[in-house]
Amino acid sequence: MADLAVQRGGAQRRPIEHVPALAPLVGDYEARRRSFTWEAARDWLRGDDEGHLNMAHEAVDRHAEGPLADTVAIRFLSRVAPTTELTYAQLREQSDVAATALRRLGVGPGDGVCTLLPRSPELYLTVLGTLKAGAVYCPLFPAFGPEPVVERLRLGHIRVLVTDTQSYVRKCEPHRDALPDLRHVLLTDVGDAEAPAGTTPWSVALGAGATAYDPSTFTVALTRADDPALLHFTSGTTGKPKGAVHVHEAILAHHVTAEFALDLRPGDVYWCTADPGWVTGTSYGILGPLSCGVTIVTDSADFDARRWYRILQDERVTVFYTAPTALRMLMRAGVGLAREHTFPALRHVVSVGEPLNPEAVVWGVDAFGLPVHDTWWQTETGAIMVSNFPGMPVRPGSMGRPVPGVVAAVLAQGPDGRAAVEGGRVRVLGPDEVGELALRPGWPSMFRAYVDDPERYAKAFADGWYLSGDLARIDADGYVWFIGRADDVIKSAGHLIGPFEVESALMEHPAVAEVGVIGKPDPLAGEIVKAFVTLKVGHEPSPALARELVAFGRHRLGSVAPREIAFDQALPHTRSGKVMRRLLRARELGLPEGDLSTVERPSAQGGEGES
Repeated sequence: MADLAVQRGGAQRRPIEHVPALAPLVGDYEARRRSFTWEAARDWLRGDDEGHLNMAHEAVDRHAEGPLADTVAIRFLSRVAPTTELTYAQLREQSDVAATALRRLGVGPGDGVCTLLPRSPELYLTVLGTLKAGAVYCPLFPAFGPEPVVERLRLGHIRVLVTDTQSYVRKCEPHRDALPDLRHVLLTDVGDAEAPAGTTPWSVALGAGATAYDPSTFTVALTRADDPALLHFTSGTTGKPKGAVHVHEAILAHHVTAEFALDLRPGDVYWCTADPGWVTGTSYGILGPLSCGVTIVTDSADFDARRWYRILQDERVTVFYTAPTALRMLMRAGVGLAREHTFPALRHVVSVGEPLNPEAVVWGVDAFGLPVHDTWWQTETGAIMVSNFPGMPVRPGSMGRPVPGVVAAVLAQGPDGRAAVEGGRVRVLGPDEVGELALRPGWPSMFRAYVDDPERYAKAFADGWYLSGDLARIDADGYVWFIGRADDVIKSAGHLIGPFEVESALMEHPAVAEVGVIGKPDPLAGEIVKAFVTLKVGHEPSPALARELVAFGRHRLGSVAPREIAFDQALPHTRSGKVMRRLLRARELGLPEGDLSTVERPSAQGGEGES
C-alpha cells in the first residue's frame, strides 16, 4: 500500500489525491455510461408484457422460482437469541402468508402499512407482504418518541401498524383517538390473551393468513410500475416531516445501483448496517440486495466495534455498507482492534448518510486493506445517484461520479444559496464552480409526490431539474464534491465556506474523532467559523490543544479556518447519523432548538445511514 503516499502518525498526516482501485470490479465507467439506458435495463427484471411490476416479486419470488431457491436470503443475528435464516423459497412462502393476512384485514391497493420494530423476521415479512398485497409500506425508526411516531402515522394515513407491546403502549395507545385512519395494530410479542384492547397478536393474524393461504391460487398484486409502493419520511430539521412517495418501478433503480455502486452479485454475503426504519435500510438493507440474489446479514444488537469486526470476519461478509458516523466510531476504537481480525472475503466497503471525510477513506485501507467508497443520494431520489464506483479510482473527499443513467449538474445560486431561477430558467455552471446540485428527472426511483403537499413538491423542481438543496462542484473529470447544505454554508468576510471542508481538514489531526462546524455571527466578518470537536480516546481537552487545532486549521485551510474551537464529546446527531449543525448553531446562539424528533440519543448512535 505504499502507493497511497500517506504519512502514518503525528500532525504530519496529509491528504491524498487518489486511492487506486484494487481491482476493476465493474468494468469501464465511461463505456458503461455511454451504453446504459433505463429503458434497456427494464429487461433485467421480470414484470410482464402488460406493464405490471411488483417490488416484492422482483426482490424475492423470481429467485425462489430458480436456482437460488435454497440460498439463504436473510440471516438474522442477535446478541440474545440463536441465529436464524430464511432461504429465498421460505421467504417467498412466508411473505405470501403475510400478504394473505393483510388482505384478510381489508388491506388493499394504496393502503398504508407501517412497521415500528427492531430488525426481526416480522419486519422483513411485513415489508414484502405489504408490497405483495399492493399496499404502501412505510418504515418508522424504533427509537422515535411518541410525537414523531404519531405525526408520521397521521400524515401517512396509515391503516395498519406492526409493532411490539412496549412501543404501542408508550408511543401510540395514548394518542389512538388522533389516528382515525389506523384500523389495525398487530403486536409481535404477545399472545391472544395478553394483547391490549384494540390490538391483535401478529401470530393470530399470521395464523389466519396461513390457514387461508393456498400456494396454487395465491397471486401477487398486479401493480403497475407507477403505482405507489413506499412512503419514506425525511429526517428533516424543522417543520413537519415530508412524506416522499415512491413507486414500484423504484426497484429497478435499487437493483441497478446495487450492482453498479455496491457491486452485488449472487453468492455475496452483504451487510448494510442502516436500520430498516430509514430509507437506506429499506432500499439497500432489503429490496436492492435481495433483487441481486445475495445473502443479507442483519444484526439486532447495538453498535459494538469488536462485535462488528467479528461479524465481518466470521460471516465472511463480502460487501459492507455503513455510515460515516459508524466508521468514525470504529476509527475511535483504534486500527489495532481491526488488525486483531482478518477479512479474507471482504472486497468492497461503501459509505452512505453524509459526505465521507477523506481521513475515513484512508483509514479503510489501514483497517481493511480497502479504501472506503462514498455514495450520495437522498430520500427523494430513492436510490444512489453519485458514487465512487468499484474499479474506479477514489478521490478522497469526493462523492464520486453520477450513476449511469443519471444526469447531474451544478446550477448558479441566488442570494438564498438555492438555484437562481430567472424567467423560468436556470444556469448550468462549468467545472469547479460552486452551486446547487441538480438532477435531470427520469430515473425510476425518483419520488413522485410529497403526501398532501403538492406545493412543496413543485418547489423541488425548476426548469426541468430536481433541486437537491446541496451545494457542490463538479470537477473537469466529472467527480462531484460536496460543499454543504444551502442553509449550512458560512459567509465570512466575502467567502462562502462549506462546513464539510473544514470538518474534513480538522479530522486529519491525530487527536480528532469528529467535528461539527457552524458560522457564528461577527460584527466585522459577518460570520466566523467555529468548530465543535470530539476527541479520540487518549486525548484530553485543553486550551493548548484548542490553540494547536486553530493553527492546524490555518495551515491546512488558510483564511477559512476555524477561529474558535469548542470540545464536545457528545455532538448531536440525527438518528440517521448526521451531525446536526442546525442544533449546534441554535445552542450556541441561544435560539429555539426546533423539531428534535430526529435527534439521536447517544446510546443508540452508530449504524444508521440515511441521505
